[in-house]
Amino acid sequence: MARLNPANQRNKTITTRSFSDLGLIEPLQRATRAENYTGPTEIQQQSVPPLLEGRDLLGCAQTGSGKTAAFALPILQRLSALNRRPVRYAPRTLILAPTRELATQIATSFETYGKFLPLACTAIYGGVGQDRQVRQMARGVDILVATPGRLVDLMGQGYVRLDHVEIFVLDEADRMLDLGFIVDVRRIVQKLPAKRQTMLFSATMPKAVVSLAQSLLSNPVSVFLTQVPETAPKIEESVMFVDRTRKAAVLSDLLRRPEVARALIFTRTKRGADKLVRQLGDFRISADAMHGNKSQNAREKALEDFRSGRVRFLVATDIAARGIDVEAITHVVNYDLPEEPEVYVHRIGRTARAGAAGAAVSLCSMEEESNLRNIEKLLRRRVPVVEADGRPSSGPQAPMPPVNAPTMVNRPRKLFTTSRRVAARQFSRRVAVPVRTDSWRIA
Repeated sequence: MARLNPANQRNKTITTRSFSDLGLIEPLQRATRAENYTGPTEIQQQSVPPLLEGRDLLGCAQTGSGKTAAFALPILQRLSALNRRPVRYAPRTLILAPTRELATQIATSFETYGKFLPLACTAIYGGVGQDRQVRQMARGVDILVATPGRLVDLMGQGYVRLDHVEIFVLDEADRMLDLGFIVDVRRIVQKLPAKRQTMLFSATMPKAVVSLAQSLLSNPVSVFLTQVPETAPKIEESVMFVDRTRKAAVLSDLLRRPEVARALIFTRTKRGADKLVRQLGDFRISADAMHGNKSQNAREKALEDFRSGRVRFLVATDIAARGIDVEAITHVVNYDLPEEPEVYVHRIGRTARAGAAGAAVSLCSMEEESNLRNIEKLLRRRVPVVEADGRPSSGPQAPMPPVNAPTMVNRPRKLFTTSRRVAARQFSRRVAVPVRTDSWRIA
């Protein structure tokens, strides 16, 4: 088992100014110029050089950091230098992604960065027929991006072989474990050649991810951008304290504001996403839903309609939203606060991308106040409180929880031991608006 050596950790500031400084070949530099990239991001500066040397890498970075290019560019350069023809059904590079949307996005990135190189890339995932994917594998591909379930299925049918894999990437490892793919991942890894270059990327590093990394990586370079999740500086964050029965009405008022041009709205459950779309329809606001119960074609159509502007508001669950990379999202709305604090950072990172500004609004009911406290403890700062009309709240603020206080992600949903009437008064004191304790409505 490989040990993660702290001496290999790269978390110092690097001042690489251009992609040519990273040693990338001209076709890749031309592709980055075509995408109007001004220079490499921090994770690209720290990751590309060791990956070009063939080193294994453990990367920890938040969404929107440029992670995909950090591994795609050196992979394309190494495959181009080796100059081998792909074998039928046997890819040279395998990238595992937890969701269909992320797999599609990664494959698109490889096609974009490799447009001036004679390399073939394809994505395979469930939810659609396999015939087209099998035909692509039969022609031979250099780079295969896959979700674990469909990959295991096609391997069992003999349509994918992994004995020619030279480079293996496990992306979004924490989400992969959350979705229960660890058995499939280990089954896939067993079929890989022992001699290979391996990369593992994750937004967070729980013990399970560290253990997986130790079993996969050999003397890796570790790239950790930050020990505490940070949000983009151009995201204007706020929270509104709203009774749960009033959330849909408050959201409808928010979406009617002229500054809300395109909004991504997060719910906790698939059923909640569908219900919210219906509720917004009652307020004469058109929105679409995107979650795991939707067919792949329906999910792709919803995403394309959202990207093109035909639909301005998309309601999604966290799993479906992984891989959504849409420009000009002006607002992210946490209709339901996430129970895992790190998810908050992933969600709001969907706005303020590529240097643009954006806003993130959270609707917090009394039942979710502990989730908000855990988010603020993780961020080590308060999220500004505003009234439903957008004005800063004049109500009192609870003290900041200690940084070393335990994060009670699995705390029971009952937040107060006092009576319902007293609990309502406590909540209204923070919200600073009238409360009808008989109906729990916040004016």
